[in-house]
Amino acid sequence: MDTLNNYEVILFDLDGTLTDPKEGITKSVQYALGKMDITENNLDNLIPFIGPPLQVTFKEIFQFNEQQLEEALQFYRQRFIEKGMYENEVYEGIPELLHQLKNAGYQLAIATSKPTVFAEQILHHFKLHHYFDCIMGSELDGTRTSKGAVIEEIIKQLKLENIAQCVMIGDRSHDIIGANENDMPSIGVTFGYGSRQELEKAGATHIIDSVSEFKNLFSRISHT
Repeated sequence: MDTLNNYEVILFDLDGTLTDPKEGITKSVQYALGKMDITENNLDNLIPFIGPPLQVTFKEIFQFNEQQLEEALQFYRQRFIEKGMYENEVYEGIPELLHQLKNAGYQLAIATSKPTVFAEQILHHFKLHHYFDCIMGSELDGTRTSKGAVIEEIIKQLKLENIAQCVMIGDRSHDIIGANENDMPSIGVTFGYGSRQELEKAGATHIIDSVSEFKNLFSRISHT
């Protein structure tokens, strides 16, 4: 893959792109379901909850109505705030990548579907927060959950004018769709929770399979 010389601003998804949140998210969903008298013993069956807005996935899989959805989110957050957000692991090579990108002069931002307050706590916990000029997610009241809306807010916050010089990086189709909604190029990563087929179907501009491939993708860090 050719190096990309024109990107100046890099937006990262969080779950499945910078960190592997499987344990914390799936166990918190399992806890919420249990509180609603739904038993799910296989955490792998709850992997679809990683990435998309929780509201969307609860509705799609369990057909929750609005009241049930609100209850499920409250139960989920009970466990997630207590321990779930820390049952998480930074992918190997990510801290070094962020350090190299920042030193090379790229402007970095987080674009996540999870509430901003949770994303900030997770990034502080893993000592990654200082790499980012903007950390943006949804609101606890359920607004700004779509990735397109999150990206739009980052564009406003950072006063980005040349969208062609920005790129969104994520592991699920909604990351790519959100970028497309804002006419922004995208990079899909297959080391998270979305397949190459999912990312291709969504229209990713580029697709990579490992963290190490970023070195070859961004020219200013290719020889560091």
